[in-house]
Amino acid sequence: MLENFSGATRVYFIIGHPIAQVKSPYGMTRLFEENGKDAIMVPVDILPDDVPEFVTLAGRLLNCDGICITVPHKFAVVPHCRTMSKTTKVLGSANVMRRNADHSWHGDMFDGPGHVGAMRKNGARLEGKRSLLIGAGGAGSAIGLALLDAGVRELAVHDTDARRRDALIAKLDGAHRGKVIAGSPAPAGFNTVSNASPAGMKPGDALPIDIGGLEAGTFVSDVVTKPAVTPLVEAARRIGCKTSTGIEMFESETSLMLDFWLETAA
Repeated sequence: MLENFSGATRVYFIIGHPIAQVKSPYGMTRLFEENGKDAIMVPVDILPDDVPEFVTLAGRLLNCDGICITVPHKFAVVPHCRTMSKTTKVLGSANVMRRNADHSWHGDMFDGPGHVGAMRKNGARLEGKRSLLIGAGGAGSAIGLALLDAGVRELAVHDTDARRRDALIAKLDGAHRGKVIAGSPAPAGFNTVSNASPAGMKPGDALPIDIGGLEAGTFVSDVVTKPAVTPLVEAARRIGCKTSTGIEMFESETSLMLDFWLETAA
C-alpha cells in the first residue's frame, strides 16, 4: 500500500474527537488502492469549535476530494453541505462529504445502512420486530432511521440526555408516524438492542443496558470499534445472544463510502 504515493495522490480526511479509535484511514486507503484510485485517508483530531474553519479550509484544498466525519461532528458539518441526501435532510447529520461539480460539498449518512447491514449479515431479523436503540447522537439517529426503514414494528429510543432523545423521536416520527417511543436501558421484551452510545470505549465504562434483563433470543449490536469486542457484546454472547460489532458495521459501511466517493472520481 502507498507504493505510488506522490504529489498526485488525492486526499480524504476523517475528522473527530477523539480520533485514535477509528479504522478508516487504513481501511479506506486500502480500498482506494484495490479499486485503482490513487488516494489516502488522513485522520484529523479536531475540537468542535474548530470544525467550521476546518471544513472551509478543506474546501479550498484543490487535492481534497472528500471528508469522513465521526463523533462528535456529524451535525456540525451539515450547514457546510450545499446539497445532501434525503437521510441527511431528515436527520440533520452526515458522516461523509464529497465534491459536487461546482466544488461545493454534498453530504450523506451511511451509519444506519452500515449498522443494519452488519446486523442482517449476522442473522438479525428486523421486519415486524421491536427494537431498542441506546444513544440519540449522529450514529444513533441514522441507525434509528435505518431500523425503521428496514421494517421494525416499534423503535424505543433511550439517551441520557432526554432533550436529545425527544428531538430524535420527533424527527423519526415525521418519517415513520407512530412507531417511535421513549425507551429505557431495560432490554426485556425487545427483539434487537443497538448500542449507538460511546459506552464501552473507555476501560471501566458502565454497560449501556441492564444486562440482567437481556434474553438469549435478543440480537445485540454495537457501534464501538475499539475494543473490537466490547463488554456489551461479550456479556451478550455469554447469555447466548447473536451479535454484531462496530468493526463489522465499519466493514459494511466502507463499501457504501467507497461507492459514494468513486461516483465522482473523474
